[in-house]
Amino acid sequence: MPIQIIPTDAALGAEIRGADLAQPLDDADFAAIERAYNDYGVIFFRDQRITPPQQVAFTRRFGEIEFNIFGERWSVPGSPEIVVVSNAIEEGRPIGVRRAGENWHSDMCYTARPPRGTMLYALEIPDLCGLTLGDTEFASAAAAWDALPDKLRQRIDGRRAVFDFAGRKRAFPPTQTEIDRNPPVTHPIVRSHPFTGRKCLYVMRDDCTGIEGIAAEEAEALVAALADHIVKPAFIYRHQWRQGDLLMWDNCTVQHRAIQDYDLPQRRLMYRTTMGGAVPM
Repeated sequence: MPIQIIPTDAALGAEIRGADLAQPLDDADFAAIERAYNDYGVIFFRDQRITPPQQVAFTRRFGEIEFNIFGERWSVPGSPEIVVVSNAIEEGRPIGVRRAGENWHSDMCYTARPPRGTMLYALEIPDLCGLTLGDTEFASAAAAWDALPDKLRQRIDGRRAVFDFAGRKRAFPPTQTEIDRNPPVTHPIVRSHPFTGRKCLYVMRDDCTGIEGIAAEEAEALVAALADHIVKPAFIYRHQWRQGDLLMWDNCTVQHRAIQDYDLPQRRLMYRTTMGGAVPM
């Protein structure tokens, strides 16, 4: 079956049909998939049956693996590139990262070279009497930029936000090792996608601690307003997971959050890989 790209009815996202990711993809099929990924920001494949090495190999076609800090504690045996995302407890211990990504964010934006993107493979989906739980929402920061008034575009284009790992809002304080590993960085508030050139907003409420050249109080208000704008309903795609889904999102033009509407005995189990990126421009 040839590769088919089926856009969602949202501002971003597309389903890819006709690809069995357990089999090698030829260059033409991969090129079509990569174009869709760059254009739509979120792409997903249904009914996949892949092994951890196959997921790692597919991820590497988009860039070198970016090792996540969670992988130091929760990774797949034999595949350290894969982080286990799960609420399950076995032998009295959690088997993966339990409550990851509850708030809107772009992965590892506090690093000098944020990842190109992230991939999740769904092995177990929480279910309550046939009701699927644990959706993930994605917001198009590119569509949000397009919708800004010209006056505000002129106000922020060319400015840089401060991302300070030690100062970001989070449920648990970071360790000193984590702080030392991630010194403060600045990134453009308005990024250009490295492959398409499309502009997008790169602002996160919990991660941006300031804006260069703007007083702290004004910067905080501006970050909050832009962050709220990005996640307006018009810019959101909500993915309802199925077992066997493999979904990946672009880390430049897309923000996301996990819906935490489930708990044990409903189990969720995902395998996550991350691909390395470039310095935001």
